[in-house]
Amino acid sequence: MVAAEHPNRRALLAGGLAVSTAALAGCSSTSATPLATGASPEVGPTTPAAAFARLMDGNKRWVSGDLQHPDRDPNRRQFVAQGQKPFGAILACIDSRVPPELLFDTGLGDLYVMRTGGEAVEPVVTGSVEYGPMTSGTPLIVVLGHQRCGAIEAAYKSLHGGKPLPGNLDAIAKALRPAYDQAVKEGGADPVETMARAQAKLTAADLRSNQDLAPLVRKGSLAVVGAYYSLDTGKVEVLAGAPS
Repeated sequence: MVAAEHPNRRALLAGGLAVSTAALAGCSSTSATPLATGASPEVGPTTPAAAFARLMDGNKRWVSGDLQHPDRDPNRRQFVAQGQKPFGAILACIDSRVPPELLFDTGLGDLYVMRTGGEAVEPVVTGSVEYGPMTSGTPLIVVLGHQRCGAIEAAYKSLHGGKPLPGNLDAIAKALRPAYDQAVKEGGADPVETMARAQAKLTAADLRSNQDLAPLVRKGSLAVVGAYYSLDTGKVEVLAGAPS
């Protein structure tokens, strides 16, 4: 699923990101200094297991309606204006019903969020997902598929019927081909839902094993989780890769 890396990509990341990190401190700073206002936001988790637990606790609150709305006040806004150190990176769908910050009950500066149709990936998306773990030690990546995904359904129908989607939408269908092939192989009563789950699992597996993230995973400083969100219940189901 993750597109082939350019041969010099590691060198470019090592040099280019270092330069951009210094030049764009407001965007990529890994630490923040409280202002005179006395802002004292909660310290984010620094291990994969702790970050995962924080996300899942937030999702439990979303399901029950017992929301805390953390990190959403003026003090937090002022604090993260000086820098950021998100504890998680979420690759989710563009679907308007699946906003990661809400369904995990998080706030400003807590998550890097990338959203594409059906969690389709290409080099720029892969680079965006890698950014947090590789520049600021973000310990957790979650690839979040979801119920009744329109992008997945459109791609399934296009690939199944051999009819290309219009414009650049066809690029999404092509990126989702491995998940389609997996769904066809598995069969089942609802191939679109099977494909949605397969897409999350396959993309997480590809990220987990790519040349830049795999060393972090082996070291235990990063976990890459495939997950699935139910529109009906609000619950996030873990499919693969949950840290112990």
